[in-house]
Amino acid sequence: MNGVFIGSYYVLIALGLSIIFGILGIPHFAHGSVAMFSGYISYLLVKRLGMDLFATLIISMLFAALVGIVLERIAYRPVRNAPPINSFIIALGLLMMIDNSANILFGANQVIIPSSYDRVFRFAGVSISSLRLYLLIISLVLITLLYLFIQYTKMGKAIRAVAQNREASLIVGIDTDRVSTVVFALGSAMAGAAGVFIGSIFALYPAMGGATVMKGFAVLILGGLGSFPGAIIGGLLIGITENFGTALLSSAYKDLFAFVLLVIVLIFKPSGLFGRKGV
Repeated sequence: MNGVFIGSYYVLIALGLSIIFGILGIPHFAHGSVAMFSGYISYLLVKRLGMDLFATLIISMLFAALVGIVLERIAYRPVRNAPPINSFIIALGLLMMIDNSANILFGANQVIIPSSYDRVFRFAGVSISSLRLYLLIISLVLITLLYLFIQYTKMGKAIRAVAQNREASLIVGIDTDRVSTVVFALGSAMAGAAGVFIGSIFALYPAMGGATVMKGFAVLILGGLGSFPGAIIGGLLIGITENFGTALLSSAYKDLFAFVLLVIVLIFKPSGLFGRKGV
């Protein structure tokens, strides 16, 4: 259950990255930092104003979506037609700027988002706290809603069209600027939810952004770039692998297990579990 829960957190991060990187081709390294900062927003709302954790989840997701829109407009859109190295450098710069801003504003110490959900459910020999169970259910709902939006709405079809061929999308009248804005808003909102999840179960600290986005890219590559089911399966596999490895060996090697799994899969299937050849 711990593996499934942490895997759902990785899925939220990876899906946000997937629609940003897979559709716009931008290596948004600040994605994990947006998740971290949104977690701190939730922490402040709970700690200072006494708000319920799940009420702050909505606010943190809206905050993250707004941050994503601003970053897309002022940082990435001006270099859309420039060489890819430009957006790569900007992404690294944003990562450092957001992480250091969080360090100045919130301090370097780890914090946990307080919660009153401390009941423990037991079934079939498995124990799980009510907080983890509720967060797991919410993550499943968010993943389902994102899938339905991408597959069945008019904007979702426009997003898929831009992912397949941006130039052809422009020819048939799709507003690619609007698509880029929506993609960043959706992806960042998923990151915002992930930040609240990790802050309420584990801890928040300013330097976690880089490690978070690296794990997100690991999930993307493991599942296969551009694959929605791949991001879900990849996130769950890494989460479960980490927890089994931690139980059998040591938590000191937690991150090692994920990347060992990634290397093993890529040796036998270079395109990832659900990736297409050449992607």
